[in-house]
Amino acid sequence: MRYLVLSDIHANMEALETVLEVAGDLAYDRLLVLGDLVGYGADPNAVVERVRALAPSALIRGNHDKVGAGVESAEGFNAVARNAIRWTYDALTTENRTWLAALPAGPFVVDELLEICHGTPFDEDAYVFDDLDALRALNAMQRPVCLFGHTHVQVGYALTGDQFTLTTLDEARPLVLPLADGARHLLNPGSVGQPRDGDPRAGFAIADTKRREVTMYRAEYPVQKAQARILAEGLPDVLAQRLARGR
Repeated sequence: MRYLVLSDIHANMEALETVLEVAGDLAYDRLLVLGDLVGYGADPNAVVERVRALAPSALIRGNHDKVGAGVESAEGFNAVARNAIRWTYDALTTENRTWLAALPAGPFVVDELLEICHGTPFDEDAYVFDDLDALRALNAMQRPVCLFGHTHVQVGYALTGDQFTLTTLDEARPLVLPLADGARHLLNPGSVGQPRDGDPRAGFAIADTKRREVTMYRAEYPVQKAQARILAEGLPDVLAQRLARGR
């Protein structure tokens, strides 16, 4: 089975459509979405409706989905994120808000090899920022491979016995990460709509369970169009500026 893996789309329709176009040439079978369809970007309804139409095999909520749908408050968000998510709540149609509110929490077991989560397997809102976070997540996994989002950074961690390895990714893509037998793998496909690893290209992955490998990809998309949409809706300027920096 070949899964297209998307995370942190963040209402960036230009990035989403580009990724779907590129991924269409990669012959995937099913779609996995790791949360945060909305927040920050200017097209929450278009993104929600596009993803709904794709009928993902597995789709879990992110923290921005919860707050954007009114399930939780924006108390823990910084000022910029709070501004954007309040705009998102108002912009969402009642139908789309209700749909987002019903999304399940992670982790979610996909098959015998894969599980997905937004933040970590032990807390859907926690971040994997360092080796200690990664080790805790690796030890909490229910399956050999966990695909996660939330940090907007393409990265891979592995644990084989007591040997821990970190794979940081340079600009070269695609990059194939083999899934070794007997190891646990914690992999982030990066963010479709707001990358934060210094590379402004949209991030995504293909997980191939038959070949036992995950391939990381990047795709150039019309950043200036996404920036223009953000500014046109009166969202904070910094949300437009950071798209070009990938930070």
